[in-house]
Amino acid sequence: QVQLVESGGGLVQAGGSLRLSCAASGRTFSNYYIGWFSQAPGKERTFVATINRSGDRIAYADSVKGRFTISKDNAQITVYLQMNDLKSEDTANYFCAAKTAPEAISYYKCDYEYEYWGQGTQVTVSS
Repeated sequence: QVQLVESGGGLVQAGGSLRLSCAASGRTFSNYYIGWFSQAPGKERTFVATINRSGDRIAYADSVKGRFTISKDNAQITVYLQMNDLKSEDTANYFCAAKTAPEAISYYKCDYEYEYWGQGTQVTVSS
């Protein structure tokens, strides 16, 4: 079982940048797909980005394409979400999640597909 710890959230002005980190505790991410999801107050949790086990297959929500970048470190211990050109509508609590799965072509974009979740980190973008 892997434990996930997010960090890097905070308050930033519109147009600014943040880098979120999702650190693995107890395991590496080599056998897991990792996803980032966001949840604004009163709204459902929504898909942001996902990366496969080897780190060579990535998918993004349309709303963040060209602004956010998901990546893994070589040690497969930390997954990052670089967030650039932030907008007020990006304000939310951001969660990382892990899914055990064999390497495959598919992406996993639904929150119910993920087995393990971090506690979340708050991102607030002021306009």
